[in-house]
Amino acid sequence: MIRSALALFLLVIPAAAHATEAGWALLRDGGHVVMLRHAMVTGTTDPANFDIEKCATQVNLSVRGKQQARKIGALFAARAAPVERVLSSRYCRALDTARTAFREEPEPFAPLDLLKTDASEKAAQLEAVMNEIRAYSGSDNVVMVTHLENIMALTGISPREGEAVIVEPQGDRLRVLGRVTF
Repeated sequence: MIRSALALFLLVIPAAAHATEAGWALLRDGGHVVMLRHAMVTGTTDPANFDIEKCATQVNLSVRGKQQARKIGALFAARAAPVERVLSSRYCRALDTARTAFREEPEPFAPLDLLKTDASEKAAQLEAVMNEIRAYSGSDNVVMVTHLENIMALTGISPREGEAVIVEPQGDRLRVLGRVTF
């Protein structure tokens, strides 16, 4: 049983490394949209007194999350992945991930916030993100820092905290071209 588990683990690791290398190759070429899940946080849900304007009332980056965000930025620089623009959810954990990783003030973009519970508001939010992605035609990369639920709704995949998903529009959803884990 242990041998089977170890063999499976050893098979998965090279596949993840290959996926990451393929993702970096895409990012070096530029012209892509990156959906980046914010870095690691201190909790799981925002408290009842949540206020989007006050970071003290939100789940925030953990110490590991801050380290992870620095690593994301360092690897983007070391791998020569050009970034033209950084958009971010207005939640502090997303803004802080963007600021720390890319050392610039991101553009707050409300449609990247956690998804609304009302079906029509949620649909409008996802459509606004899709429209932003469809409109992009630059030669460098655009990074959109957002949340698990948003990426899942648009791509059908569940990225880890701090994972980058390289996407392109395909109909009313996004096609995943590559992934980079940090």
